[in-house]
Amino acid sequence: MRRYGKNTDEDDIRQRPNRKGNRPRTNIRPKHEDAAEGMVLTVDRGRLTVLIDDVPVTAMKARELGRKAAVVGDRVSVVGDLSGKKDTLARIVRIEPRTSVLRRTADDDDPYERVVVANADQLAVVTALADPEPRPRMIDRCLVAAYDGGLSPLLVLTKSDLADAAKILDLYGDLDIPYVVTSREELENGTAVARVREQLDGKITAFVGHSGVGKTTLVNALVPDDRRRSTGHVNAVTGRGRHTTTSALALPLSGDAGWVIDTPGVRSFGLHHVDPSRVIHAFPDLEPGTENCPRACSHDEPDCALDAWVAEGHADPARLYSLRRLLATRERREGD
Repeated sequence: MRRYGKNTDEDDIRQRPNRKGNRPRTNIRPKHEDAAEGMVLTVDRGRLTVLIDDVPVTAMKARELGRKAAVVGDRVSVVGDLSGKKDTLARIVRIEPRTSVLRRTADDDDPYERVVVANADQLAVVTALADPEPRPRMIDRCLVAAYDGGLSPLLVLTKSDLADAAKILDLYGDLDIPYVVTSREELENGTAVARVREQLDGKITAFVGHSGVGKTTLVNALVPDDRRRSTGHVNAVTGRGRHTTTSALALPLSGDAGWVIDTPGVRSFGLHHVDPSRVIHAFPDLEPGTENCPRACSHDEPDCALDAWVAEGHADPARLYSLRRLLATRERREGD
């Protein structure tokens, strides 16, 4: 019988034998001071393409990172084979702190938060003016996600040859969001691409929009095929002249003037994770008025101090209405 207690000796202690070749466990992690830095271009079933010194390198996440996942746009440190040759594999050992994060949940009642893109400067919300009809609630949700994650929004309105853009622009005029209106003819002759390009130079821009709005068509026009090939394989499905992105992909603009990140078309944009206190940062004319708000104020309740702030003439009432309209999207689905 095995004995325990004060009379126990070392022979009574069951020890797990050290398997041949295994090193004793330690809490000391290697510093990987010689690791190379790069940017994640795409993620596909555990394999990541990382651009290091203009060479696309296939890598996987090191076990020591635990559950921390890298996403498109992340700045990472990589060790191992960095040649980029076929069948080589490097390891991502560090994920650098993010300057911004585009997040979404599958739905408003889904607590699982998905990080879509990291370190983007702005979010281009692409919507068609017709065919399919614009979805203002979807646009609102994308704007909230941008403000919450620290990205500047940009509206790109397509198919202006089918409908007037005035109604949509009036809806968002009080938010002072930059915008570009394009038509199919302008897209074909290149004038639309030139105008959109002016808003992208020197920035990392994530493109988002639901299927059929022309998002990926615009990205294809912005990034010629030779630039796509220079960054490795494009994970996409092609059918009947339609090019549909199935995973996020970062692509360089010509002249090294910035990056565009094409994201998969989305049917919904859940905002379960959004904190109103972060969204208010995008309204610098209203933010000082929140100092006297009740704790955990939703900014749309009877005791909200913003009503008095606006009534005293510190800000335009239309701006407060816009803020509350955006925050209300957390409580309403796109189709409501």
